[in-house]
Amino acid sequence: MIFPQKLKVGDEVRIIAPAFSYQIIGEDVRQIATERLEQMGLKVSFGKNLGIIDSFVSSPIDARIEDLHDAYADKNVKAIFTVIGGFNSNQLLDSIDYELIKQNPKMLIGYSDIAALQNAILAKIGVVSYYGPHFSSLGMKYGADYTLDYLKRILFDDSEIPLQPCQEWSDDPEWFMNQEDRHFNKNDGFWVINSGSATGTLIGGEMTTFQLLYGTQYIPTDNDLILALEIEGGNKHILDRILQSTIHQPWFKNVRGLIIGRTEGKSEISKDNIVSIFNIHPELKNIPVIANVDFGHTYPMTVLPLGGTVNVSDGSLTVIKH
Repeated sequence: MIFPQKLKVGDEVRIIAPAFSYQIIGEDVRQIATERLEQMGLKVSFGKNLGIIDSFVSSPIDARIEDLHDAYADKNVKAIFTVIGGFNSNQLLDSIDYELIKQNPKMLIGYSDIAALQNAILAKIGVVSYYGPHFSSLGMKYGADYTLDYLKRILFDDSEIPLQPCQEWSDDPEWFMNQEDRHFNKNDGFWVINSGSATGTLIGGEMTTFQLLYGTQYIPTDNDLILALEIEGGNKHILDRILQSTIHQPWFKNVRGLIIGRTEGKSEISKDNIVSIFNIHPELKNIPVIANVDFGHTYPMTVLPLGGTVNVSDGSLTVIKH
C-alpha cells in the first residue's frame, strides 16, 4: 500500500467536485467549511471547473477529470477534499491517469459516491484514500466536533486510532437549508452482531456505489480484508440483497471482518433487523461484525482509511495504520 504523507500547518488542500457540483452548496456552508480548514492551519484552493453544473447536477467528465488531475499534479496541493457525493463518480474511472496519482499520492477525502474513485485508486495502484467528510460536511454548524476531531487525527498524525462512538447523532436530511433546525439522537454505541477479532485491509463504502465495481478491474481484493459497508436510504431488504450479492463475489472468501455504518432513521433498520439478516447467511456466521459505527450518511462521522489496516474486536474498532 502507498500511504500519502500526512499534512502539516501551512499545507494547501484542494476542493474538487467529481460528482455533484459546487453550485448546490450554500454560501454559509462554503464559508464555515473553509474557515474550519483554515483554523487547522491549512490553505484552501478550489478546482477551476467545480462550479459547472448541468442537467445531472454535475459537470462534463472532461471537466471533472481535469480538476482531479490538476489537484494531483500540483506540487503545492497536499490533500484533496471532494465537495459532495452524487451518482456518477464511476463515469471517471476509465479516464483517470492512475500513474499520475501513483507518482503524486495525496490524501483523497470524501464518502458516499466518492467510494467509486477511492476503491478504484486502491485497486489499480494501491494508494490509500480516506472515507470521511466532504468539504460540504465541514460546513455543518452544529454537531461537527466529533468529525473534526477524527479528521485532524487522520490528516496530521500517523498514530494508531482507537475509534469511540459519538455521543449523539443526527440525520436531518436538509440541515444545509436551515442550520438552526437540527435534531440529535442519543447514541447507544457500536452493536456487536458477531463476536470475534480480525485484522485486515479496509475496503468498501456506500453499498450501492461499491456494488457498481463488482466484476470490474476497480475492486480491491487483497487477502485479509475488513469490509466496511453503509447504505444511503434503503431498507432491510436492500441491505440483505446487497450483502447476498457481496457474498457471491469471488473475493469474499478473503473477508475477515465486517463493519456496518449507522443507518438513517428513515431506513428503519434496527439492530434486530441486522442480526436477523446475518443469521440468514451461513457464510457470515464466523466473521466478527460490528454495526452502528459512525460513518456514512448520519452525522457526525469518523474517518476510515480505505487501504489502511484496521482491527475489529468484540465491539471495538481500531485504525492501526493510516
